[in-house]
Amino acid sequence: MAEPTTTASTAEPSEDTKDTEHTDAPEQPLELQLERFRRELTGYCYRMLGSVFEAEDAVQETMVRAWRGHQRFEGRSSLRSWLYRIATNVCLDALKGRSNRARPMDLGGPVTVATASDAILPEVTWIGPVPDGRVVAEAADPAEVAAQRESVRLAFIAALQRLAPRQRAVLILREVLGWHAGEVAELLDSSTASVNSALQRARSTLAACEPADTDPVRPLDQEQAALLARYVRAFENYDMEGLVLLLHEDAVLSMPPFAMWLRGQQEICGWMLGPGHGCRGSRLIPVVANGAPAFGQYRPAPDGGYAPWALQVLEISAGRIVGLNSFLDTDVLFPLFGLPPRLEQDGTGQQG
Repeated sequence: MAEPTTTASTAEPSEDTKDTEHTDAPEQPLELQLERFRRELTGYCYRMLGSVFEAEDAVQETMVRAWRGHQRFEGRSSLRSWLYRIATNVCLDALKGRSNRARPMDLGGPVTVATASDAILPEVTWIGPVPDGRVVAEAADPAEVAAQRESVRLAFIAALQRLAPRQRAVLILREVLGWHAGEVAELLDSSTASVNSALQRARSTLAACEPADTDPVRPLDQEQAALLARYVRAFENYDMEGLVLLLHEDAVLSMPPFAMWLRGQQEICGWMLGPGHGCRGSRLIPVVANGAPAFGQYRPAPDGGYAPWALQVLEISAGRIVGLNSFLDTDVLFPLFGLPPRLEQDGTGQQG
């Protein structure tokens, strides 16, 4: 499988290029100067922390610190570099003394339908999904957008969480954002040699865990669009034979906050026809999460219509679905993704 950093290095322009694009404008109010960096900082903090909610809190703290300390900013570096220094310190502080976020597949082996348990772990255990619009910058170059999506894949975010915090920061800054070693050393108050050493250790760790190589969402890709249309048709009709044709033989199903996960076409279908049979008759609304195709899933409600059940994030490789990740905390995820709190019987959304 491909190492996740091979394409990530083009996910953001280099420091020099970015400074050209975002030349500091002293005539602008400070709030506007800071605000234009919010999305890319959110992406950076999300890669560091594994939670969009923690990332947005970290960015807000970064903005507050920048506002309070702006008079001390001497302009020896760009405003962007200074904000990344603050954001890095905020994230490193947040990561002190806590366990890394993970996916169910990182915490234990697969179960079968017969051995599955209903053990639930708290929210802080899990890597959470993120809407592309919160972390992927708009760009005219489709290749740049694809590279940014590659760098927020669930598998890549999970791999990053295996790194020590400073190694994580070094790898993101160097491989994802394209900073030079000297720039990273200055940001971390370190040496270039130390940064290069940390990068090598981070690369070795990622190579050892070998995160899955999956395809980003491609809105103009007719083959991928056809696959997703077949998936929606099979899932909404609860056609398990049709679903099996779309799944890789080693596809996995996970459902945070449940700790268990399943592997294989038959186990996944067995789950859906057994403990998961309440999903029969569901409706799906397409969104994009972590650079991948995703759906808001609504199950039939006892009083009619459809109620939120899960945010599904699909992982696709070579024209097959290799991962079906259902995040069940719809109370916070559906508003985050702009999904309605209910669907009526005709499939229209009810606004909150």
